[in-house]
Amino acid sequence: MEFIKFKDVDKTYKNGVNAVYDMNLSIKKGDFVFIIGASGSGKSTMIKMLYREERPSNGEIILGGINVAKVKNSKVYKLRRKIGIVFQDFKLLPKLTVYENVAFALEIYGLPTHEVRKKVLKALDLVGLKSKTKSYPSQLSGGEQQRVAIARAIVNSPKLLICDEPTGNLDPDTSWEVMQVIKKINDLGTTIVMATHDREMVDRMKKRVIYLEDGRLVKDYEKGTYVNESN
Repeated sequence: MEFIKFKDVDKTYKNGVNAVYDMNLSIKKGDFVFIIGASGSGKSTMIKMLYREERPSNGEIILGGINVAKVKNSKVYKLRRKIGIVFQDFKLLPKLTVYENVAFALEIYGLPTHEVRKKVLKALDLVGLKSKTKSYPSQLSGGEQQRVAIARAIVNSPKLLICDEPTGNLDPDTSWEVMQVIKKINDLGTTIVMATHDREMVDRMKKRVIYLEDGRLVKDYEKGTYVNESN
């Protein structure tokens, strides 16, 4: 079942930079897709358009039946409730505990305390950090902090998890641990779209790989590796 569709999408910034050209792409519900390419290839722009940080200059981006580009600014928060986003820098609040950092994402929606607790503990259990609820970010390793960020992103059970260089600040072993958590989330049915420079990770995972070059989608491998780009 088609879940995400880019149809004739272009993006030109106000400074004249053409970040994405003529992009046509379909992603099925439950897919795990890596987006790769050199810096400036359009990865971040593509990701930002998906969660409506940026609008396309032309074309349509359909996410779960919604034309993302036409969502009004005042309604973007409703779209983002259905999406989890994980960044390279963990963006945790240093004065809040692990539990509070994850709960914060739900409390802004006004959910009752007992429901928040149930969802937070479930998310922390999924990422293997249920024992760290009272810890603060400064007491955690980089990998643990990223897993808290993932728990926060999935606590509302999003249909889509967008990851923008989630292992960029982590060593290879820790990156692999984090990737196994993301894979587990995918196995439970969440669609994953991940922009990355991590060649080794892409090679090991053997998932779908979309390769961008100068804003264009130049290769799309169903079960690819990073090295395919040079073939």
